Amino acid sequence: MARPTPLSGFPELLPQARLVEQHVLDVLREVFELHGFSSIETRAVEPLSVLLRKGEIDKEVYGVRRLQADAGAADGGSGDDLALHFDLTVPFARYVTENAGHLQFPFRRYQVQKVWRGERPQEGRYREFTQADIDVVDRGTLAVHHDADMARVMGEALSRLPLPGVTLQVNNRRLVEGFYRGLGLEGDVLTGSIGATMRAVDKLDKVGARGVAGLLAEAGLTQAQVDGALGLAQVRAGADDLVAAVRDLGVSHELLDQGLEELLAVLTAVDDLPADRVAVVADLSVARGLDYYTGTVYETRMRGWESLGSICSGGRYDSLADDGRDVYPGVGISLGVTRAIIPLLARGAVRASRPTPTAVVVAVADEAHRRDADRVANQLRARGVAVEVSPTAAKFGKQIRFADRRGVPFVWFPGLDAADGHQVKDIRSGEQVPADPASWLPPAADLRPSVVAGDQA
Repeated sequence: MARPTPLSGFPELLPQARLVEQHVLDVLREVFELHGFSSIETRAVEPLSVLLRKGEIDKEVYGVRRLQADAGAADGGSGDDLALHFDLTVPFARYVTENAGHLQFPFRRYQVQKVWRGERPQEGRYREFTQADIDVVDRGTLAVHHDADMARVMGEALSRLPLPGVTLQVNNRRLVEGFYRGLGLEGDVLTGSIGATMRAVDKLDKVGARGVAGLLAEAGLTQAQVDGALGLAQVRAGADDLVAAVRDLGVSHELLDQGLEELLAVLTAVDDLPADRVAVVADLSVARGLDYYTGTVYETRMRGWESLGSICSGGRYDSLADDGRDVYPGVGISLGVTRAIIPLLARGAVRASRPTPTAVVVAVADEAHRRDADRVANQLRARGVAVEVSPTAAKFGKQIRFADRRGVPFVWFPGLDAADGHQVKDIRSGEQVPADPASWLPPAADLRPSVVAGDQA
């Protein structure tokens, strides 16, 4: 049989790397639940018309069809083709409208699932990957203070993850649109000179200021308008100097004032995050590509890994969810778990302290005493110690080497009769001491694998 060829863009992790991913997911769940977010899971597929009703992402969607399905009957006869979801926000909006009668608003939800995008695989971009989202949705109106919640909660989670320090960049689409209107531009975020300007400025990281200026000139902006748009995009500020930095540009508009107030509220609400781990700054070049964002927007970059782009992004969407009677505005932020950790794993920047959860291997003197080894293992497991029983009754030296190859720190030698006592050996130091299976515990640092930087022991 020919050796299978890996599928590009569909990563599979070895056990030690999977321990790192599981640690990240455990931390995220813990932080999200501490802040009152409830877990949900949505189906993997949505009608294509639902996925494509916002934004221009049709080239990234994977369609789904039964091999024996009749034409036009992909989802059982409705005539609407099915596709794998490309993010978790659009399915969540559908979930809210379908279940609104059973939810308590404002509804705080977190969701950790796989998503699929048919884009070209490269470092930090995959066709199948895990996202972790948090959102708050309300009926009718949503208080602005929830925008700050997103930055604060995700910032706390990021500060506890085994990642490099991050910079959380925040902007406000109302601020940007109001500024452009103050420059005399027309239209909205989808059409006209405002939409063209926002899309051009969103490419600043890729094409630079000169490239954006060219795009804006092609869109019909005057030189003064080009200079103003680029001036706003180059603002980087904290809560103390944001207002002055924007006002110094000499543009005024009521929508600009509203967006500036909302952005300032976010910055002042996260000043207690550990700055060495999570720096929150206003970056007025951030626009976010998807069209349903209407207010605050977020992007996050790992320091020293900026080439990966944003690993954590989102924003406010005031009209994404609508059931024909009520509108459900929301705000959310999403961490690309796979996007963040796989490059770190590939370059050895982060790893698990050992490749298996097992802390102890119980040795087997001979097959006649395997049941005794099982009893010892069960006593240890009852107190939360991860244990394996040796798969063979080979010489003890071979059983020790088996544990060592698996990165297991301890080997247990059961007493074979009442006169013999149990012994446990730390195979790293060689120290072997008497131990009671009814009370012994490994040091706390050895109880579970830890996640460490790649250069740590």
